[in-house]
Parts: sequence; structure tokens; C-alpha cells
Amino acid sequence: MRNILLVLLFIVYDRSFAQDNVDVYPTHWWTGMKEPSLQLLVRSTGIQPGNQVVIEPYAGVTLVRTHTFSNPHYLAIDLLIGKSAKPGKLRLKFMKAGKEQRSISYELKARNKENGKMRIKGISSEDLVYLIMPDRFSNGDPSNDKVPGMKDQSLDRSDVSKRHGGDLKGIEDHLDYLQDLGVTALWLNPVLENDMPERTEHGYAITDHYTIDPRLGGVAAYHSLIGKLHQRGMKIIQDAVYNHVGIEHFLFRDLPDSTWFHFWPSYTNTTYKDQTLMDPYASAIDKKKMSDGWFVPSMPDLNQNNPYVASFLVQHAIWCTEEFGLDGWRIDTYAYNDLAFMNRCNKALLVEYPQLHIFGETWVHGIPNQSFFTANVYDIPYKSNLPGVTDFQLNFYGIVPTLTQPFGWTEGVNRLYNTTSNDFVYRAPMKNVIFLDNHDVSRIFSVVGEDISKMKMALAWLLTFRGIPQLYYGSEVLMKNFANPDILVRQDFPGGWAGDTANKFTAAGRTAPENDVFNYCRTLANFRKQSSAIKTGHLMQYVPEESVYVYFRYDTKQTVMCIMNANNKEMTIAADRFNERTKGFSKARDIITGSVTGIDGKLTTPAQTLAVYELQP
Repeated sequence: MRNILLVLLFIVYDRSFAQDNVDVYPTHWWTGMKEPSLQLLVRSTGIQPGNQVVIEPYAGVTLVRTHTFSNPHYLAIDLLIGKSAKPGKLRLKFMKAGKEQRSISYELKARNKENGKMRIKGISSEDLVYLIMPDRFSNGDPSNDKVPGMKDQSLDRSDVSKRHGGDLKGIEDHLDYLQDLGVTALWLNPVLENDMPERTEHGYAITDHYTIDPRLGGVAAYHSLIGKLHQRGMKIIQDAVYNHVGIEHFLFRDLPDSTWFHFWPSYTNTTYKDQTLMDPYASAIDKKKMSDGWFVPSMPDLNQNNPYVASFLVQHAIWCTEEFGLDGWRIDTYAYNDLAFMNRCNKALLVEYPQLHIFGETWVHGIPNQSFFTANVYDIPYKSNLPGVTDFQLNFYGIVPTLTQPFGWTEGVNRLYNTTSNDFVYRAPMKNVIFLDNHDVSRIFSVVGEDISKMKMALAWLLTFRGIPQLYYGSEVLMKNFANPDILVRQDFPGGWAGDTANKFTAAGRTAPENDVFNYCRTLANFRKQSSAIKTGHLMQYVPEESVYVYFRYDTKQTVMCIMNANNKEMTIAADRFNERTKGFSKARDIITGSVTGIDGKLTTPAQTLAVYELQP
């Protein structure tokens, strides 16, 4: 560990960097923002000491102050962009002894007039989110597979730890497939530059916040994809990483000063113990290690208590939202961030874009732990303003045990019922994102023992339950594997590369079981798009009996009845138990088969089936 520390110190204090250009972050800004203050971080050789910053007169724009850092490559400039400011280009001059040393032109753009219409609609329970790791979905532009000058020159599809060449153009090429499936929103694993020497396929080691990774197609491809999505009425979610950066990030390689990151006397990893943040008996050092320890040695931990770090991250989030027209943010490793900073960041985004949805990754164990990080009912000192979370509890302690455990007082389908019954702790449980699997956990088809019936039950639950459903790429065509290690659940989507032996994007390229599950998923997902009861209605659940769990989604327009039979045999239940919800209805239409049955007497459900019915008079 001490050797690692010495290497890190060498990296941090290496001042050999040379730069002729002047880089400014954010790279541009907009007039008409609700928050008038803007802090520019300027990076260039010789930018200080001794320079005085002067702004040429520009109506509505005021230079408030400048800040220097111990590293002379950096300077921070505080501006106020008033309501009267018009789009145009500012001229900032750097003066020394009364003489101009250099100057920069900084553009203020007009905000996109479509932000409240076609762009930035937000994400809600009306959506079906499809999670894609861009490097593993489809290679639409082979010319960007390797980019000269980048540290990772690997390209080997036979090695799951190497880059495979998937990109944003590949995703754009398959929007017809996704829309036909019933998908309304895409969440992509991080698309920002990851110029690291290895393991760059996942995107979570950012090295430049203001560059879309050129191996994914760069900024032009990102704009193109999002534009095509919005034209179709579809949405985009960007993956945020506030807690850390890649060790090759210029802010770490060429530190503004030593307070931008958390440093320890010797390398200190986070304990991953989120419990310390809410534990009334926790020690200060345990809390500090959890929040300020590094996630892994290659990802330095940002000090979000540093006001310049905080401004850099918050402004970047706003910049991306405005620049690309983002509909939502998923925040990586939410529990490891400084939580006061996260409240500040969330508030800043929601002030500018009230329709935006933000949800955080809360890979924790326990409903109190998870609800701690979002808006909840607790009378505790920390009050989170995070709108929603990734609902690991309904995964770990809900649908997975339902499909893998025998029925018991607290086992099997009772785990799903019990976990759901604790929704009272959330202020808005419908804003939580539910899922069967993702890029970090085992694929659901493997978890259920590659059982088609159980896979259909899982999909039916995902597409009818409360919250915002998230489908992991390829689950609809039975992609499988266990996360041991996690890279094994990040395989290529078959058919995404020229020369693939099978193309799962087409019915002809899928096997009979794959088509069966794909069509099942598509039928339910497209029904969901038209179902007010499922998208925005209420949930009522009944205590499971003999491993049969019944719940309803309903509103004033529609009632949907879901009967989950987790037994290995057909089960018949008395319909009159559910009169509270079935009163006024006499028939039920099976969403999958279209058949209609009466609901006056008894209801029979096949083994290992979640039957979804729309009730009719």
C-alpha cells in the first residue's frame, strides 16, 4: 500500500505538464439561467501568478472576483450573468503590469427553446428505461474503435475485459428495435472520456468531464443520438459520477491544489459500510473512511467540501443537461458522496429543470438504509432531497427470493409482499427505479436457473409493479451469466457487430425460446405504454396465500389485476376475496393471450405464472 501512495504522490506533484492553449470549464454557458453566478476554471501555463483579469464591457455581465491556486496553471473567475445579458462572446483579458498577456473569448449561448417541450421532459413511472453499456451493444462506426493517442488501444472481443467497439451510432441504428420493444427511455453507462490504460469499457473512470469519449463517437454522435431519441418522443438518462474520477484525469495529474482530493497518510479504501452514515453509534473515523476513502486505487476520491470542486461538478451537471437536453440523471455510488454536496447539486439541477428526474445508485442492504438516501418520513438530522433511488431492496429482498425461494412466513413471495409493505418510509416510492438486473449484478435469466416460466414472471412483475421499470440490455432475448466477476454480465448483444453468427435484433436471428420471451416482453411493455393504471395509478396488494400473490394497479379509468402463482402447480383461488377492487367488473381480459374469462367465481392460474388481466364490466 505504501508503494501505491508513493506512486500517487509522484503523479500528484509532477509539474512537467506543458500547455500552450487556454482551457476553460465550463466550455461555454447560456444566458437566461435562473442561477446568475458562474465560476470559470481556467487552465493554462503561465495563467498566474501576477495576472489581473479584466473583462471587456459586456451588458449584463459582471466580473466579481478571481481566485488563485497553489498550482500556477489554474485560475478561477467568478462572473454574474444578469437577466439583461444577451447571447454573444465575452472577452477576458489577462493583464500584467498594465499590459495584456493573453485573452480568451468565452461564448454565452441562447437556451434551447424546446427544453420544456421536446427536450428535457423528465423521467417518470410512465417510462420503461433500457440500460445499455455502449461498448457492448452495437458497433455502428468501426472507424472509432481505436483512437490514436488514447492510452487504451485494446480491441479484442474475445476478451471480456477489453474494449469491444460498441458506440453511440450503434445504439442509434437500433432505435426501431428499442421502440418496437416498448422502451421509452435510455440510460447509458457513462459516456464521458475515460482515457485510462485499461478497463475503459465501463466508463466510470472519467478523465475529462467536457469530452464525450471519442471511441463512442464523440460529442457529434451523442447529439445525434439524443436528437433522434427526442424526435421519437423517447428520452435520455446520463450516468453521473461525482464521487471519484479516473487517476488519469487532468485535475488529478495536475492538481490545482492538494485539497481537491482526499489524501491519507497511506492509501485508504472506502469501507463500503453505508451503515456508518446513519448509525447513531458510529465513530467519526468510520464515517470518514466510508465517505472519504477511495473507491478503488485507480479512482481518486474527490473532496466535494472544497467549494471549487463543488462548483466544477454542479456546473458540469447543469451544462450537460442544457447542452444535450437530458431528461434524467442516474448518480453512481450515491452513498459515497458527501451528502450535503449531493443535496446542493440536486437542488441546483431541479431549480433550473423542475421536470428533471434524478435517482441515485443505493446498493445497500436494508430498507432504512436505502430510504435514508432519498426523500423519506424520518425525523433525523440528514434530510435528503434526492427524488428517487435504484430499488435494490425490491430486487434483493423482493423479486429474486420470490423466484428462487420456497414459500414461507418470510420467504419466497412473502419477501416481495413484506418489502413492498414498507413503502411508507418513502415520500414518493413511485419515483424509485425497479429492476431485475444491471451491469453489476447477475443476469436474471441465470438467477432463475434459465427457467423460461420464471423469466416471464420476472418480466411481468417489472412491467406491472410500482415505480420506474429498468430493463437491462439483452434480458429480453435471454442474455445470461453470473456477476463473478461483473464483466461476465457485460457481454456483447448478439448481432451488434458485422459478422456476428446470430442477430438477436431480428426475429429470424432469435431461437424459439428467445422469440417467445421477446414477444412476451414486448406485449406487456406496449400494453404498459397505454395503461394509465400501471403508469400512474395506485397499487393494492393482498397477503400471499399458498404462494399466490395478488396485486392490483388501478385508477379511475382502469383496473389491472395481477395474479402471481409461484407454485409448481396450477392454483385456483376464490375471486370474492378481492371484491374491494373487483366490484363493478365481471370479466378479465388476459393481456398476453387476449382471452376473456369471468371473475365471479374462482380464478385458476397456471404454475409459475404471473397472469395480467385488464378488468372489464
